[in-house]
Amino acid sequence: MRVPASRAPAPLRALVALLLAWLLAACTTGPEPAPDARPAPSGGGERTPGAGAFGDPPDIADGAGLPGWVADLGLAADGSGFALLAECVDDAARPENGFCRQRVAVLDRGAPRWELRASPLPELRGTAGVSAILSVLGPGRALIEDGRGERTGRSWFTADGGRNWRPTDPRTAGRTPEIPRGARLTTECATDPGAPAERCARERLAVVSPSDGRRRTLVRQPLLGAHPIPMTVVEPDGSWWVSGTDPLTGGPAVAVSRDAGRGWTVSRLPGPADGPGRHARIVVGPDAVYAAEMGERPGGEPVKNPLWALHRSRDGGRTWQRTWTPGATDEPRSLEGLPVPGPGGRVEIAAQWSGYRSLDGGRTFRELDDGSAHVRRTPAGLLRERSRCRYELTRDGVRWTEFTLACGDDATVGTS
Repeated sequence: MRVPASRAPAPLRALVALLLAWLLAACTTGPEPAPDARPAPSGGGERTPGAGAFGDPPDIADGAGLPGWVADLGLAADGSGFALLAECVDDAARPENGFCRQRVAVLDRGAPRWELRASPLPELRGTAGVSAILSVLGPGRALIEDGRGERTGRSWFTADGGRNWRPTDPRTAGRTPEIPRGARLTTECATDPGAPAERCARERLAVVSPSDGRRRTLVRQPLLGAHPIPMTVVEPDGSWWVSGTDPLTGGPAVAVSRDAGRGWTVSRLPGPADGPGRHARIVVGPDAVYAAEMGERPGGEPVKNPLWALHRSRDGGRTWQRTWTPGATDEPRSLEGLPVPGPGGRVEIAAQWSGYRSLDGGRTFRELDDGSAHVRRTPAGLLRERSRCRYELTRDGVRWTEFTLACGDDATVGTS
């Protein structure tokens, strides 16, 4: 005989209420996510970019008086940053007497100047060149890898703006389902852990974590052949991009994730798949995405960083149009770093000898007066290095802020 709930004994009603409360809690709560599994607002969600995504770039404090020269530079989204500085003394007669002093400079958020902070890097003796690599992983967070980034080299991580550094293990530490805010995207060897790319049969994506500087394998991998090449920093609209090859045709292809690496969409770049394997450099602008396909074309004078073709997408990378295919004498035929996209079909290319601008999405170009400069993506915007110590930063490809770092005349001093 079934007893109505309203007529059930009091102890039974209490037990039912307790079970309901437990079930409700189990459905609405869960385990605390691991540091690399937390939501990543900067990397996920298909959405319209915020007002600041392509607005004015942050003002970067002047650092002209810093000693030595800039070996590497990184900026966080809020305009703070880290710089690796080197000051070398050479002795041509006795090279073993030469040395390079390595320093770390830090710019805190809103600070009026760069400051020298503790450096984990040793002084280099003899003819050993500066080989450290800097990765900024968010405000106050950075990883320094010595030995040209080799996995057998030493590395150090800071979470307090370079006031303290702790050694990190270069080995991969498990897996992560998504790319956290502030992380960098890189690759690791899937077939021979620790092997360099040139000796690796198949690579896969990995994440450099902002929580501890360790590498973690990304769970979901895009289908882009054996050697995917990621854009290491998130784009202003929150998307992550990877270049590679289409497994079916062998032609160039790109993949995009709009949910912090939890899923990927692959699209092919138009054009024939003839010639050697090529990769693309992808950059998101205010109203279009550009993919610069790199590779040497037959004929013409050889150039550094040859540009095979420029592709443009107006729908977030779902479809592409090839807008520029240089001939043997056409310019631009090379690309220093990344294209600089702007609104209304504006895009600039820094070639080997000069700069070029297009106002029609890359169909035609005209030469600029201010020459060439290397361009790369940082979370604060596109960073352009005009000279050894002069830098420019933009978010919309039109408005730039300038700053200087380590502009001393005697960055390298000879001894007799």
